[in-house]
Amino acid sequence: MTEGKLSEKDMDQLEKWIGTGPKIFTLRYAITRDGCDPTVFHQKCDNQGPTVTVLYNQHGSVYGGFTSVSWQSKSPIFVRVDKAFLYQLRYNGSDRQNKFHVKNPDRAVIHSRSCGPLFGSGCDLNTFNTKINKSGTVFPLDGNMSTFGTDYNNNGVSTDQVNNGSMHVTELEVYSVADGQRRKPLQEEKTPWRKTKDWNEKYLDELKEETVTFKPVQDLQISEARILMLGPVGAGKSSFYNTIDSIYRGRITQRACSGSAEQSLSTAYIPYTVKVGSGASLNFRLCDTRGLEESMGIDVLECNYLLDGNVPAYYEFNPTSPISPKYPGFKSDPSTNDIVHCAVFVLDSTTLEVLSSKVVEKMKGLRGLMNQKRIPQIILLTKIDKLCKEVEKNVSCVYHSPTVKQAIEKASQILGLPRAHVLPVKNYEDEAELDDNIDILALLALRKMLHFTEDFMHNLIDKRNDVQVEMKKLKLEN
Repeated sequence: MTEGKLSEKDMDQLEKWIGTGPKIFTLRYAITRDGCDPTVFHQKCDNQGPTVTVLYNQHGSVYGGFTSVSWQSKSPIFVRVDKAFLYQLRYNGSDRQNKFHVKNPDRAVIHSRSCGPLFGSGCDLNTFNTKINKSGTVFPLDGNMSTFGTDYNNNGVSTDQVNNGSMHVTELEVYSVADGQRRKPLQEEKTPWRKTKDWNEKYLDELKEETVTFKPVQDLQISEARILMLGPVGAGKSSFYNTIDSIYRGRITQRACSGSAEQSLSTAYIPYTVKVGSGASLNFRLCDTRGLEESMGIDVLECNYLLDGNVPAYYEFNPTSPISPKYPGFKSDPSTNDIVHCAVFVLDSTTLEVLSSKVVEKMKGLRGLMNQKRIPQIILLTKIDKLCKEVEKNVSCVYHSPTVKQAIEKASQILGLPRAHVLPVKNYEDEAELDDNIDILALLALRKMLHFTEDFMHNLIDKRNDVQVEMKKLKLEN
């Protein structure tokens, strides 16, 4: 099977509806890849045998049509197809499986060189009739479903209950369908070793909403949570920030310097803000730091100052002259707004086996310091797409990959953190456009960080209240 958005579950359902045994689905045409153009559609889909057309919209609805006769570039002509049908797989992000049988086979499809896939004599499903350019995140198709139910049984379902009353789509794909047993990918063959909700646009929106609406615990008068990122040179600290920033900005961004180098590209303590498209800042900061090295980088003393909020923003780390209370700008009386509320160790999943023992010991020393301060810790495991070819093809396979699971266990053993605290991610590196699966995986990690941050803040409140109670007791006793 060539890559596409159609899931194995959906292929299984279409296979049952077609009803002639196991099928192999091969992606021939996708408007996000090939452009929404009737000429290109026919170049890629004519004479390919049976095909299934799939439309996806921004509401999470998925629907389309099947024809057992090859598409052809002709002057408009009706083509008889006895086994054609329309269908829907999802509506508003929820499964809704309906097969709409053809009731007028003589007018099942129209072959026209000037049109995309067209089902029915009127417009049971007319996709597009001209070249369509993308507008924002959607393609505003000029087809319609105005006569849905004319040549196909609509089973009492209205057009609005299929396409949400709009022909704006995020993707349109055409797959050729051939006899054969397809090989199931990872997520279909194995139970996931870490369960999440189904990955789709609705879940992505939920994660965005949850992280956008995050607010620090009010009783502490903290305006922004601070999440400190630490890790060896090249592990992907800056790239993770860029990935998160890209998700909320709606495009690939590069605010933090990232790349490969022998020494750390990050040389300063930078508490990066994260902003949404409107320009408003979210209520947390991802704090980048100099990469950890065997003989350079942050030591325990400097880390202590970072955790306690003594280090000013944009302080340049100097390996030959560590920061001290004498440094101009040193915050000798930091507030709870300045301190670190969660620490993240960023590790490259492809180098765990060759990770320097000295760097590991340094990280363990930093962990001991954080434990004393009861600061929650997470391991962010980057570059997981380099570990597994199926994950490289489809990031949503991550929790089905035994190779990634082994890397999670290895990272857990290296730093002594629970496996549930090890979060795999794939940062944006060579991509030119955002990818929903990359976004979901990154937001799952960010959400865990924010949850841990909130837990730490509640611990601070408990500590403050306990201290106040003890002080009152002392006063009464005296």
